[in-house]
This record gives sequence, structure tokens and C-alpha cells, in this order.
Amino acid sequence: MGTRGKRRAPARRNTNALAIGAAAAVAVVGAGVGAYALMDSGSGSAAAADAKPKVRTGPPSAAEVRTAADRFLTAWQSGDPAKAAAYTSDPAAARAALTGLAKDAHLTDVKVTPGTRAGAAVPFHVTSTVAYEEKKGAGGAKAGSTKLSKPFAYDSSLTAVRRKDDGKVLVDWQPSVVHPELKDGDRLVTGEAGDPPIKAVDRAGGELTAKKYPSLGTVIDGLREKYGKKAGGTAGVELRIARKEPAKDAKKNALPDKTLLTLSEGTPGTVKTTISPSVQAAAEKQVATSQKASVVVVRPSTGEILGVANSSPGFNAAFQGSLAPGSTMKVITSSLLLEKGLAGVDKKHPCPKYFTYGHWKFQNDDKFEIKDGTFKTAFAVSCNTAFISQAPKLDNDSLTKQAQQVFGLGLNNWAIGVPSFDGAVPVQSQAQMAASLIGQGGVRMNPLNMASVAATVKSGTFHQPYLVSPDVDGRTLAKASRTLSAGTLADLRELMHYTAIAGTAVKPMAGLGSDMGAKTGSAEVDGQKEPNGWFTAWRGDLASAAVVQQGGHGGDSAGPIVRQMLLNGS
Repeated sequence: MGTRGKRRAPARRNTNALAIGAAAAVAVVGAGVGAYALMDSGSGSAAAADAKPKVRTGPPSAAEVRTAADRFLTAWQSGDPAKAAAYTSDPAAARAALTGLAKDAHLTDVKVTPGTRAGAAVPFHVTSTVAYEEKKGAGGAKAGSTKLSKPFAYDSSLTAVRRKDDGKVLVDWQPSVVHPELKDGDRLVTGEAGDPPIKAVDRAGGELTAKKYPSLGTVIDGLREKYGKKAGGTAGVELRIARKEPAKDAKKNALPDKTLLTLSEGTPGTVKTTISPSVQAAAEKQVATSQKASVVVVRPSTGEILGVANSSPGFNAAFQGSLAPGSTMKVITSSLLLEKGLAGVDKKHPCPKYFTYGHWKFQNDDKFEIKDGTFKTAFAVSCNTAFISQAPKLDNDSLTKQAQQVFGLGLNNWAIGVPSFDGAVPVQSQAQMAASLIGQGGVRMNPLNMASVAATVKSGTFHQPYLVSPDVDGRTLAKASRTLSAGTLADLRELMHYTAIAGTAVKPMAGLGSDMGAKTGSAEVDGQKEPNGWFTAWRGDLASAAVVQQGGHGGDSAGPIVRQMLLNGS
């Protein structure tokens, strides 16, 4: 941290010297001005500008980064939030957050140890003690209270930035400086738990824990938030991240509060889920092989969610992700074209190299084309132009209505038991509408949505996926307003089955029997070298979908994950 400098002895005052120095200064300045004026009487303003100190620009130097970090961390450790905040880019927000550590989180004995600088970033380690007095009756401590205390340590980091107006190097203020999991509006709070703890159990009654199943950490947090008070438990005392209250239209996708440290245990209530322990174990194993993979398994006949896993457990992308689904969207688009008579399984269907619509030129992967081919062949090899070519014959809202009415998507009304994103197929026009037909444009999905699509094709009816039975709390599950005709449904199943035995999904689906179907997808994302790989499929009474971000072709990246889910499902 910083060190205090030695105190200097006061200088002796010499009034004669001061007077002489001042007179000399006046003489020199006067002579200088007169001489300069003789040479260029019109340059006074330029001289003043040159005399103005220049503002330093460019990235902070190593010394500046260390100094900024040292000042901030030293003031924080010393318990002076106002002083520490003054060394940041947003003093008001920083002061409020740092003050809250003592006032709301009850952190004491804070010690901050900086690590090795990396460019403008400085990691640091925080050790502290959470001290809280739990009141157990009226009348304060005399009536009964317990002093609770536990150590609390974590790692975080800061980044130094240069302020534009004066060039000063400061700590770039972000909530994550205080704690790495804090976002705008979040707070660290110690006190009685907002919701009593729960004991989440699988369909067989076995306990589900984040230690055993890392991907279920956010799921268990979500179950606690929704069912903690209903399950009959009693609250304990904990240090938690209290999330910012989300806007009304964003509540379903909001992150739940998260417990960081338990000071006293409450009494948990039991919440039974539909999770299959064997499926969950297999899902955890599969996503561990990729950096950004997510997978979901559902039962088509009921909608029960049997397993969910993510490579990055901090965010449940499998339930709450919002990504372009690429060619897996062609399952929904195909149902639309079949219903409208714009395609037939064994009918001839165009698959040119290019097709232009709305001033956009669309093409197939590797610019292939199929001459005199059928729609079944175009679907199986995932021909983009076979779908784009039908855009001029569709209304702007045709795909939106199909997704909502048949597959239950995009209505923001799923109630699965924890927060989820229900997919989005916005009404678009021209090129964007055409792009939506192949899962690009404004279409957004996640593995839960796409597993549900495969499940709907298999069962013939949309069954809203759920993690907790509606019998537990009497909630109403979402329903689709209509089903596909028997003929269209049979055609759609044939398309997906043919893709699994003779198309892009052959390798992942090999040897899985006759009652199965699949669709691959690759979704281009701006700024990514490789597209996101998607795969959705069903086998018997199991349906699964996976995405591997930047995984490339879905059959190669997401396909093997789904294969294992279909093999291990029960």
C-alpha cells in the first residue's frame, strides 16, 4: 500500500531575500514581454496557449496503474469509503457501494492484498469478517440475541483508466470491483434470509446440490426464490447478493438473489423437481468438455425437464439464453411451408446457390446447390435458399404466428418453476423476415426452447416444459392455441427422421433406432470466427437440444452432446 513521507522542518523565512526575488522576477518578466513584443506583437494569445499545461493522454503507464490501485485499495482497507471513492471514475456510486459493505453487509476487519498487475488491470484478494447480531426476541440484546461471526474472503480486480478532461488516472468504477458477481443495482446484504432455504430433490427423492451438480446452482437459487416461503422452511441469517428489482417485463429473466455465506442455518423446506439423476449426471459430464455448451432434456409426452447443464454455471444459458438458433429453426419454418402448400416432402423444391430478397443476397454453406431436388433433400442437407426462396409468398407475421400458435414460443408465458426465456420470433419484413426463416435475423432461442420444438414434433402437441409440477403451487402452464394436422405432422416427422438417417445429423444419430429425428444448425454471430453450433432431436419419449457457442457445425459440436442425452435418458 502507500507509505507516509517524513515530515520536513519548516524553512527559515528571509524577508529580504523574498523582496529581492520578487523584484527580480518583475524585472525579468517585464523585459521578456517587451523584447517579445518587438519581434511579434500579434502572438500574445499563442504564447498563453503554449503556457497552458498539456493534458496527458494515452493508456496509463505501469506506475500510474500501480499508484491508482494503491491509493484506492489503501483507502478502502483503512475504512474511508469517501476517500477511496475519490480515486474512482464515479465517486458517488463507489462511495455508496463501499459504505454499504460495512452498513449493509456488516463486513469488518477488511484487508485488501493486490496481486500482479496485468496491463491496466490489478487483481486483488479481500479478506474480512462478517459480524452480525441476530435478535431473538423483543427488547434487543437483553431479551436474547446471538452474535454471529464468520470469515469471508474472495478475489476481485480493478482496471485503471485515464480521465479525458485532466488526464488523471483513476479506478474505473464497476460494481464488480466490490465483488465480482455484483451487477448494476445489486447490493451485498447480511441479515435474515429473504427466502427460507430449500432442499431441492430429484424425481427419485435424492437431494440436488450445486456441489454435486454445478449447473444446478442458479436453478436451486431460482427454486428457493419462488418456493422458499411456500415449502414450509424457516429463514436463517446469510450474506447474499440482493439483486436490483427488475422491470416488470424483465422479471421472468432476472437473476435470483444469491447466497454467498451462511451465518446461521434456517430450516429448509423440500421442493421436488422433475430432474432425473442419471440424465443430470450425463448432462454435467457432456458440457464439461466444452467452454460454452448448454443442453436440456425434456419428456415429450409430459413436458417434464429431466436435465439441464451449462459449461458456465454462473448463468443458466440453457433456460435463459437468447441466441439465434440457426437452421434448427427450419423445423418451425417447414411446418409453416407444409401447411401453406409451399412445400411437400417429396415434391420438387428449388435450392439455388443464391437467392436475393429485400436487397440481401443469401447463399448456402459452401455455396452448394441442388438441381431437381425434393424438399426432403433440401431439409436434410439444410439448404438455406430452399427456405429463403419462399419469403416473397409469406406475410411478415406468418412465422411469428406459427411459432406462437403451434409451438407455444414467444408469448412470454411459460411457468417452468424458475426464470426462463420463452423464445422470440418478432414480426419482421423484407430481408430480416427472410433471415428469420433460417433462424437468423431477430429470432432468439435457447436449448430449452429448441428441445421443446423437437418434443412438440414427437408428441404432436405442445406441452410446456416444467421443472416443478404445477400440482405443487397450482400454477397454470402455457398452452398452444392449435396443433398441426395429422398429415403435416407426419411430414414433419419424416423430414427430421430423414435428416437423422441420410442428412447432416447422421453421425450423432447413428444406431439410435427408428423412432427418432433430428435437425442441425449453425448460427452466424457478428464478431465470431466460428458460428454457434446447434442440434435438436428426439428419440422415443425423450427430446434434447444443445448449443455450443463458437462450436462450428452443429452436427460436430452440439450433436455428440445430444446423442449422449438420448442414450442416457430415463
